[in-house]
Amino acid sequence: PQLSIDFVDPVTVRLSWDAGEPDWVLEEGGNLSLYDTVLQAPAFDGPDIAILRNAPPNRFFFRLREQETSGVLGGLNFLRDSQMIDGTWGASANTMILDTSAASQALLLIAFAVFIFLAYGTTSAVSRLLGAGEHRQAAHQAVQSLWLAFGVGLVIAAVTYLARDALISLMGGTGETAVNAEIYLRISLLGVPPMLMVLAGVGYLRGLQDTKRPLYVAVGTAVFNLVVELVLIYGFSYGIGASALSTVIAQWIGAGAYCWWIARAVTQHDVGLAPDWKIIGKLAGAGVDLLMRTAALRGGITVTVAVAARIGTDDLAAHEIAFQIWSILALSLDAVAIAAQAMIGHALGAGDAHEARRLGDRMIQWGWWGGFAMAAIVFALIPVLPDVFSDDPEVVSLAAFLFIHVAAWQPVNGIVFALDGILIGAGDLRFLAVAMVTATAVLVPWAFSVLWLDLGIGWLWGALGAWMTVRAATLLWRYRTDAWAITGATRA
Repeated sequence: PQLSIDFVDPVTVRLSWDAGEPDWVLEEGGNLSLYDTVLQAPAFDGPDIAILRNAPPNRFFFRLREQETSGVLGGLNFLRDSQMIDGTWGASANTMILDTSAASQALLLIAFAVFIFLAYGTTSAVSRLLGAGEHRQAAHQAVQSLWLAFGVGLVIAAVTYLARDALISLMGGTGETAVNAEIYLRISLLGVPPMLMVLAGVGYLRGLQDTKRPLYVAVGTAVFNLVVELVLIYGFSYGIGASALSTVIAQWIGAGAYCWWIARAVTQHDVGLAPDWKIIGKLAGAGVDLLMRTAALRGGITVTVAVAARIGTDDLAAHEIAFQIWSILALSLDAVAIAAQAMIGHALGAGDAHEARRLGDRMIQWGWWGGFAMAAIVFALIPVLPDVFSDDPEVVSLAAFLFIHVAAWQPVNGIVFALDGILIGAGDLRFLAVAMVTATAVLVPWAFSVLWLDLGIGWLWGALGAWMTVRAATLLWRYRTDAWAITGATRA
């Protein structure tokens, strides 16, 4: 389909498909679409209306980002499959149709977040075994992690395929959006098993304290994905199915790389390839605790977005801008957590609880001072950073205000992420789940109280700060005991 553009005036543009009725009318005023992303408003009894303030007279940008986090950059979480498509509104609508994949991508990212335990659990188990000198068992653990990842991936893909229409509707997909979302999701489901296998492979290499190869896979598959997608969409004018297919191919290539490296360890240590249901059961059991932790984490974050949306449109835009910066900083500080997972597990596997605590103390110090460094960077950028995301004065002002909160909580965040890594490395997953649920139980009522009492967006970020403070307090209390520092090749 072709997109027709009719510039009504310097701040209003009418967009229509072929000769049909306009799908969007962009005009000044009303609700602000986030950043420069054109959002479709709820349907009315006529053309749907979306708003873009201060619209430039000749260019409109559509931005779609799919981020799936895996791999490590010197211990730092890396965006494995980052797909950025910036299209300039022109005669062709090939880029615009990609916004229909948002619902499908949200479902896939939920699956990714839920099953991150495949990386965390494998890292902890493998590092312990290596510390105890059990290299053969470590390779065996890697094989079983791959089996679990592949099996879970098949189940998730099958269930999602059968429920795809209902899930897309739940995510808000209707009409042509739902049709294209179904195409994208149906093809993308072929990549769920390798996506989870990559998580298992990353966990194994982290357990080996090898952070370079995950980085190579992350960068290589992301570049491959981008090049193939550009060729298929811009070179051959394929649609949304090509976008999904390029990602699926990249995911299988990434999974293949990890399978190759694990196969070399299997050959070296003469490890069998058959499923070991006892080991798989233990990995799945660890996954239950981490699933509870992830559910509480994601649930709390979702509540803050819901509350921000009800405070006001400008407040929501500012909240999203600030939280994106918060998330980027979290990935940076999480470098300490990833290092802690492997180092603490190795020390406890070697039977040296004293060394594990010495390393833990150092990790907490790194997290604390890393948090101060991040805070200083954010404070320094407050005068200029908000303008990068919006040209609306109200949004810029609110975002600058929220950046103060972002900066202020970074030292606490650094401590929390370090302690997360220490306890994950120790395999103390049940306590981590309880601690996260406890912190979220503080966040949720506080967040809704902000809405009920009409306190404003700053108080909502106070709730986020309280959430991190409770997490820090509970994890520090646990760390000061000896309950987490259980030594041996496995955690009894």
